[in-house]
Amino acid sequence: MRWIQRYVPDFERRWNRFACRDGASWRVDETYVKIKGRWTYLYRAVDKEGKTVDFLLRAKRDVAAAKAFLRRAFKRQGRLPHKITLDGYQASHRAAKEVLGEYYRRKQSKIRSSNYLNNLIEQDHRSIKLRLGPMLGLKRFRCASITIAGIELMHRIRKGQFKLGKLRINCKTAPEIWNAVLAA
Repeated sequence: MRWIQRYVPDFERRWNRFACRDGASWRVDETYVKIKGRWTYLYRAVDKEGKTVDFLLRAKRDVAAAKAFLRRAFKRQGRLPHKITLDGYQASHRAAKEVLGEYYRRKQSKIRSSNYLNNLIEQDHRSIKLRLGPMLGLKRFRCASITIAGIELMHRIRKGQFKLGKLRINCKTAPEIWNAVLAA
């Protein structure tokens, strides 16, 4: 775990240079993660193709946490989605309306609520939770956040969310791709 805490922020910074832009229709949801015996909330968003947009670990599930997540996602993507699909939780709807009203008055995004459209992100939560299950609990919030960032990074690599064409890699084995990305 010490290796994860030490190297994941650097890996994430280097891999994000090759990240592809995500789609314009997002599915946003939160899931529960237990840290030191307490439930915390992992906010996540994916686009309509299932590519991970962003994630944020927060201690509470309220309007402020949803606003922080949406601000971070908009900042990382650098653009506004055309559609945002949320679950039925009203704090998320309120936060989305307030953040869109504050920062992006030029262009309107459609905020909607749909159970079957959010099935995509509900299934995407599964892969993250499967990794967290065998860890026998996370002890510190900061360490949990970094660990989840590493899991999300591996998940994004497996989904193929990076443009690696400019690296001109001859052989496509995983160690050679990692070495090329980290050397770039």
